[in-house]
Amino acid sequence: MTTALLIIDVQQGLFATEPPPAQAATVINNINQLSSWARSQQLPVIFVMHEKADSVLAYQSAGWQLPAAIEQQPSDLISRKTTPDAFLHTELQPLLQSLAVDQLIICGYASEFCVDTTVRKAAALGYPVTLVADAHTTHDKTHASAATISTHHNATLPAISSFGVRIQAVSTAELLAS
Repeated sequence: MTTALLIIDVQQGLFATEPPPAQAATVINNINQLSSWARSQQLPVIFVMHEKADSVLAYQSAGWQLPAAIEQQPSDLISRKTTPDAFLHTELQPLLQSLAVDQLIICGYASEFCVDTTVRKAAALGYPVTLVADAHTTHDKTHASAATISTHHNATLPAISSFGVRIQAVSTAELLAS
């Protein structure tokens, strides 16, 4: 099996906010550990980048870029998107097919939007998914804290079996030790 690491929407315009996403420094550190590990295993590392014209996430704007703390390598790939679904109207599926990827590790921002939607779509497309439980985040909302939202998704997504593939949530340490 060929696995790829998808890092969703970890972008300057979403992380350089006041307040920043919950546990932002820890999440970025975990993502850097994951991407370093993936590269050492010769697995594709794909940054999924959200964009919206005339916004902080305008394509190639300062807000669209990766935060300085994210370790990117020339071998890393980029997939652009305009909706919470990293597969909808994007080149992600053809890219994964060209790389013979058949399972995904997913992390990034925002747990309840782009991470959730992409995990579900990946599973619907037949990709087994490992959600890295301590490498995705969001901002606090009026109805729930970011920690509650992330915990909810770590519990809920693996409970979905109707797609016919496994969705699991594991910590960075658990994944790197496997």
